[in-house]
Amino acid sequence: MPAWQWLLDAAGVLLVLVLLFGAGLIVRRRLLSRHGGTFELSFRVRHVHAGRGWLLGLGRYSGETLEWFRYFSLWPGPKQVLERATLTYVDTRSPEGPEELSLYPDHVVVRCATPDGPVELAMSASSLVGFQSWLEAGPPGTDWTRPAR
Repeated sequence: MPAWQWLLDAAGVLLVLVLLFGAGLIVRRRLLSRHGGTFELSFRVRHVHAGRGWLLGLGRYSGETLEWFRYFSLWPGPKQVLERATLTYVDTRSPEGPEELSLYPDHVVVRCATPDGPVELAMSASSLVGFQSWLEAGPPGTDWTRPAR
């Protein structure tokens, strides 16, 4: 078989793999979103360089936790899980510098504190209202007098 036929076959196999990956991403997104409570949520995984380290994803409320799923992954489980009891809202800010290119145009950066350290999320203003409501809506019997962590 000539070399050009090998190259053509390899290109065909690569194209099929790319199409299968795209179809897998679409199916995964549909499965994650089917029960509602999902929204676009970016998560900052690296804080080494200012304004860098953001990954696009999908957030989903699941009882007492906020689950974050990467967009470009086929893994069915969440990459990060934030518990309502240990998450404290700090403030919001507008994206700065390289963040403006990494994040969606209408998203704001939300800074939170956890026992493991600071966490930065990016979401739309309407999602922020839902996020703040979710944080404040603790289960019955929540001790509202406890000091913030």
